Formats: sequence, structure tokens, C-alpha cells
Amino acid sequence: MSRVWKCGDNVDTDLLAPGAYMKGPIEDLAAHCLEAIDLDFAKQVRPGDVIVAGRNFGIGSSREQAAEVLVRLGVKAVIAKSFGGIFYRNAFNLGLLALVADAETEVEAGHELELDPASGTITNMSTGAQIAAEPVPEHLRRIVAAGGLVPYLEQRLEKRS
Repeated sequence: MSRVWKCGDNVDTDLLAPGAYMKGPIEDLAAHCLEAIDLDFAKQVRPGDVIVAGRNFGIGSSREQAAEVLVRLGVKAVIAKSFGGIFYRNAFNLGLLALVADAETEVEAGHELELDPASGTITNMSTGAQIAAEPVPEHLRRIVAAGGLVPYLEQRLEKRS
């Protein structure tokens, strides 16, 4: 099960990976992830937690560090009504599950969720509610399971050898 962190609409890449910290190591950048929304997020997020947001999650620049810091912090998935297109692709490429669903009104911060990306089913274990998400295609689930696109391709090359 995954614990929920909530954000609203229009969470841009500068909120995820603040530009002031882009020149430092990824660990330093991750320490400032979402601090403009929740000062404690980077300190208190645990591996397996999920973010539930509204519209336009990850809009803004093409910086892949916006998804990378979430992976570095152990975030399992982002569930949002809609995503910035580049962020959406970067998420899968870096091994972060991105689910398109209108879940914001069905969950509260701290709720526990079970995710079934193949069927597009999100179960709120805290309330029993079932939330429909867009199913994630198998090839994207494989990339996430491998830890991202590069590890996925490396595994495929090893199988050919």
C-alpha cells in the first residue's frame, strides 16, 4: 500500500526541481522537491508513497530532474487528472508510474492506496472507494518495473546475448 501526498493543479517542474538548486547534485535538488507547497515533503516522504494531484502535473520545462527527484525520494507513482506531456514521458523513462485519474476528491493526504496500473484500478484502502484510472499499457509497465528505460533496454540487450 502507498501513502498519499496531495497537491493541487498546475504543479510545475520548478516546484518539483527548483531552478536555484539545479547546479548541485541530484540529492540536494531532491531535498527541495515541492518545498514551496509542503516544507516537510522531501524530509517525510517514504519509499512507496504516491502523489495525488489535479490538472497539469509537471507542466513547464523539459527538465527530466522533475521526475528524477521523485524517483530519488522513493515516490512510487503520481496520480493526476492530467500531466505535462514531457513530464509524463520522463516519468516512465525514469521508472516513475504516472496514472491519469480524477482521484483528487476521493482521497485525502495520508490515505493508503493500492494501485493496479494494468486494469486502471485505484483502491482507497482507507475508505474502500474504487477510483478508475486510465490503464497503463504493458510496455510502459515493463519500463517502470525495470527501473526506467535505460535499465529496461539493458535487460533486453542482455537477453539477446
